[in-house]
Amino acid sequence: MTTSADAPRPAPAMPSKLASASPVSASQSPTIAVPESAESAIVNPSRGPEPTASASETLADLSEGAVLARIFPRLPTAAAQLLGPGDDAAVISAPDGRFVVTTDMMIQGPDFRLAWSTPHDLGWKAAATNLSDVAAMGARPTALVVAIAAPPSTAVSVLEGIADGLRDCCEALAPGCGVVGGDLSASDALTLAVTAFGDLEGRGPVVRSGARPGDTVALSGRLGDAGIGLELLFRLGVDDDGVPNYDRANALKLTHPAEVAAQLTPMPPIASGPIAAVAGATAMLDVSDGLAIDAGRIARASGVAIDFDSACLGDRTEVALGGGEDHGLLATFAPDTALPLGFRRLGHVAAASVSLPAGSITVDGAPHDQGGWDPYRGWDGSAG
Repeated sequence: MTTSADAPRPAPAMPSKLASASPVSASQSPTIAVPESAESAIVNPSRGPEPTASASETLADLSEGAVLARIFPRLPTAAAQLLGPGDDAAVISAPDGRFVVTTDMMIQGPDFRLAWSTPHDLGWKAAATNLSDVAAMGARPTALVVAIAAPPSTAVSVLEGIADGLRDCCEALAPGCGVVGGDLSASDALTLAVTAFGDLEGRGPVVRSGARPGDTVALSGRLGDAGIGLELLFRLGVDDDGVPNYDRANALKLTHPAEVAAQLTPMPPIASGPIAAVAGATAMLDVSDGLAIDAGRIARASGVAIDFDSACLGDRTEVALGGGEDHGLLATFAPDTALPLGFRRLGHVAAASVSLPAGSITVDGAPHDQGGWDPYRGWDGSAG
């Protein structure tokens, strides 16, 4: 099956995302069947149908068609869908003749640990990270295409849980967005690849290169919590040998629910993207790799520098600047523009100069490192 419609960061001491931790390999977890966590149930109470597959039933036990029959009923239908699963490709509407498209992957090892994330968590996060990229362009998310590769020994209930997470995230963060197709395959490591589409609704896209000196720098969403959650999982969600541990991770979900949920089941402010576009945002992006590194991307693309006001970053300045995966929306607005609902000021755009080259990030005028998540930095080659 290969067609698109046949299937449905931290302070400097913190590790770089998930790449540098001790891996949870497929051989350590030959049959993936992770129970729902208490925290996940609190954050996302809507679960939809209970899994119809027994805990012992694996992908190898069923045909591809039988697996799809389990998944299809659990997936959300897109309002923009003109032709959905069942043909070689889906057809979705593009009312103004254009659509925004983005893609993102999540791979067991570098991107998630099965001891920490439930299947529902994985589906939720896979949807949320892609929806956020669409929103960062000022567009409204309309449809997802989802490809999943998993070991044949994976429990069918795991894919059902992923489908439930995809559905619940779309319904909560982007009503009307749904899954219009995808693909299934086999792999040694559980892998999710999501492509998301969005509607600009007649507006121009908000790009990274539009920031101008004097603009206000503002953020909608959380800042630093996901990085703290990741640090807690690496430090306290492991056993004495440093291997991710389900029970210890669940304990963290109860003692630090906000921080761990921000990492495992993020809640990006999807609606803020179109709102910022309507308000006249001059540049915008999704803060996925860390505030400092992502702000640097706007600064380089726009040929400017960005200065953050430490008083606006809170008491955890380094965590706010270096922690990744918060998935807030960082935007710039003309100085005379009232910030739209949900956005708060963090600083301003400065003109580039010999002493302050384009792409520079400063805090209270002092140069600051642009650290954050980089998938090729700190990669140990075995964490997959």
